[in-house]
Amino acid sequence: MTAVVVVGAQWGDEGKGKVVDVLAEGAHVVARFAGGNNAGHTLVVDGQRLVTHLVPSGCRHPGTLCVLGAGMVIDPDVFRGEIEQLRGLGLLQRDELRVSLDAHVIFPYHRAIDGLREDAGGTARKLGTTRRGVGPAYEAKSARRGVRVRDLLRETALRERLAENERALAPELERLGAEERHLDVDGLVALGLRWGELLGPLACDVGALCHAALRAGQHVLFEGAQGAMLDVDHGTYPYVTSSSTIAGGVCTGIGIGPTLIDHAWGITKAYTTRVGEGPFPTRLLGAEGDRLREAGAEYGATTGRPRDCGWLDLPALAHAARLSGLDGLCVTKLDVLAELPEVRICESYEDDLDPGRDGLFHAVPRLRTLNGWGDPAVAARLRAATRREELPGPVRAYLDLVEERTQVPVVLVSVGPDRAQTLRFAEAF
Repeated sequence: MTAVVVVGAQWGDEGKGKVVDVLAEGAHVVARFAGGNNAGHTLVVDGQRLVTHLVPSGCRHPGTLCVLGAGMVIDPDVFRGEIEQLRGLGLLQRDELRVSLDAHVIFPYHRAIDGLREDAGGTARKLGTTRRGVGPAYEAKSARRGVRVRDLLRETALRERLAENERALAPELERLGAEERHLDVDGLVALGLRWGELLGPLACDVGALCHAALRAGQHVLFEGAQGAMLDVDHGTYPYVTSSSTIAGGVCTGIGIGPTLIDHAWGITKAYTTRVGEGPFPTRLLGAEGDRLREAGAEYGATTGRPRDCGWLDLPALAHAARLSGLDGLCVTKLDVLAELPEVRICESYEDDLDPGRDGLFHAVPRLRTLNGWGDPAVAARLRAATRREELPGPVRAYLDLVEERTQVPVVLVSVGPDRAQTLRFAEAF
């Protein structure tokens, strides 16, 4: 048996979808442990592009069981649409999908509150949420009035929870100036029961399922969402997501003990991006940032929003590696840097600030210029490489520096968007 956790090591959008898709080839189970449909994982196989928001990225592999954990918040309408899309492509045809009974559910009022708060907060307090209702659903969970998948299967429990939310939220809806200031409890009960018909046959104790799979000698791949610097406890608070995005989150988000985890691998781009508000020490402004954005097609898979782009931030990456106890790094989009005339990298911050404890809000990067690989002949060698030794010298030097400063070995690199354009230096399973 082997249990491998894959998490983002930046601010999300690192290419987890592709990496999980590649690694899932050797997995029996792929389980996602946090987040909702505010995250989009893009898969490209044989030139076909597919974006999933809730279904784990192992869905490309027939026979692989895909699991949504208790740490997730699920919009059942989005989930239904994904299932229909995947089955239309010939995927998820067998009994290959499970949902935790204890995952929480996003209702229309969560989305409404999410958008109203962003609009009412003013420029100074915007968090840059995706307005998908994820934050308010997690808030309800912490307030002990959330609706779980298991509640959709019991009308009495569902009605009690929704009535409680009506009492709690009516004053806020009025304060925010909502057109509808009271929840239609009867209508929401009917909606929830219809969702229960969809989710009920898929629902189970996924912690017990994953534990049993590992005890039976199977390989389980745990998939995170967003990235370490967006973690609700350890990220750039308050500009964070509402869940745990680091490797430790798999224990609570699935329901297994930490002693079952064998490896924790982090995903990082060869540069850095961020979408939404919050600090970003290496952010590139103007034409330079625009050029990197266009070269990397850096637009949100979920929202279409343009991402801010900047050079790779090694202090922040090393901080993320510590938070998750990473023993492997997967570096994506090395090919994108071949589109630029030079490559720079942040080795440290002025005043030697620590990225933790709000250090990133004040960090001024010290940048080092490295030999690039933008020469067409060199770039062609990069894209054609099948082993680390075949990578161009400047690329190998870049990876060596990343390993030196993070003290984590590079175990996989991506040199193009397709699954086949991936070089593995170590095996997960």
